[in-house]
Amino acid sequence: MATVKQIQFRLRLAKKTLTKANKELAATKTRVKTLEAQLKKAKAAEKTAKAKAKKAPAKKKQVVKKKAPAKKKRVAKKKAPAKKKRVAKKK
Repeated sequence: MATVKQIQFRLRLAKKTLTKANKELAATKTRVKTLEAQLKKAKAAEKTAKAKAKKAPAKKKQVVKKKAPAKKKRVAKKKAPAKKKRVAKKK
């Protein structure tokens, strides 16, 4: 059978373990809450991004295009008469 001191030691050890576990549990719960909040924000942002992508573009007013002015027909330039070749005179 265990002595009183041994039982007290084991009891303190168990309490320390429990305290440590409770601290870890609290830290884990806090971390889970923050991660859930981040997830919720990310989902909302993704949903709005999809909504913006699906949204039809606003209809633009139809602008009446003016026709370009008619191009002037180019008149063919008259070619200069061909130069006569100089023929050497016979003597």
